Amino acid sequence: MIDARIVTLPDLLLMFIYLEVLAMVGIYLQSGKFPVRMPLYIAIVALARYLILDMKGMDVWQMLGVGGAILLISVTVLVIRYGHCKFSYDEKHKS
Repeated sequence: MIDARIVTLPDLLLMFIYLEVLAMVGIYLQSGKFPVRMPLYIAIVALARYLILDMKGMDVWQMLGVGGAILLISVTVLVIRYGHCKFSYDEKHKS
């Protein structure tokens, strides 16, 4: 980007992925706990970036496959959030 002196859409979308990875590492370094949902969010953004940038070269089944993968990961995030809210750890069980 610096050498070309132009910012394109793929560059911006890749920057968002880098920022999410850095945020995940920052959370891990601060708390010492690995946020399970962050890699799932990064995967959704990466698949959406792939879908946006390479849509012209894809056939219908590939687009449906990527969309299905995004949907599956989103449902996984919802299940993890529900499990965390419904069955959260008590303070006395914390090690």
